[in-house]
Amino acid sequence: MTLEEIDLAAWIGRHETVADTISPAPVMALSATLDHPAAPVPHGMALPPLWHWLYFLPMQRQSEIGPDGHARRGGFLPPVPLPRRMWAGSQFEFRSPVRVGDQAARTSTIDDITRKNGRTGPLVFVKVRHELRCNDAPAPALIEFHDIVYREAPSQNDVPPPPQAAPADASWRREVAPSEVLLFRYSALTFNGHRIHYDRRYVTQVEGYPGLVVHGPLIATLLLDLLRRERPDAQVASFRFKAIRPTFDLGAFHVNGEPHADGRTIHLWASDMDGWLTMDATVVLR
Repeated sequence: MTLEEIDLAAWIGRHETVADTISPAPVMALSATLDHPAAPVPHGMALPPLWHWLYFLPMQRQSEIGPDGHARRGGFLPPVPLPRRMWAGSQFEFRSPVRVGDQAARTSTIDDITRKNGRTGPLVFVKVRHELRCNDAPAPALIEFHDIVYREAPSQNDVPPPPQAAPADASWRREVAPSEVLLFRYSALTFNGHRIHYDRRYVTQVEGYPGLVVHGPLIATLLLDLLRRERPDAQVASFRFKAIRPTFDLGAFHVNGEPHADGRTIHLWASDMDGWLTMDATVVLR
């Protein structure tokens, strides 16, 4: 079906609920992947912000996987017939801790679908609302909005948007080497089969990128991990990030932070090997 033939509005309000146990093994694995020293993960330990992404993983059968490594279109998300699907950003409210040992359930709802025409053709924006509840609590511990954008594959005549220089000064700064092993380990931890993160032939010859793409959620996790390293006792109330441009495995990138004068708001951002802004984020502390 063509984009014009699909009634995208009919998908708004569609929802699904997935249950999971917040077990310790994924926490230990991501901690090692982010290069933290080995430490016990006791029952009742609160997850660091965004580490809930280690759970409620997609479990499509192998026969349901499309050529790009994602699940075939349809199912919960609308069957948008545009070849590129990207994580554009997210917004979070952290209301109460999610702890190791919790019996958790995540209810996902298609909150909105918008179609626009961009410089390179049609764009479809899908906003998904996730509510995570623990141990049958009536109120969610965490609310997340996930922004997905679908777009056409690039053509030879496309002119990329001009890059934006990252802020020059940062109180906090950490260099990250996006090795193939790091990208593979994060893909494995999140059961992400998208080939742009590990298949160099596919990503360069089919998708047209210059190298492997660093996961947007990994960069967002590294931004909050920088906060955790600099202020271990900080309690995050809300967080939002926007993906600005892709980051590739062609050189080291940086995660950066600058606290505001109010003491609660912190500007976080990522910059690539050339100093261009790749992700912009804001965190508000309790």
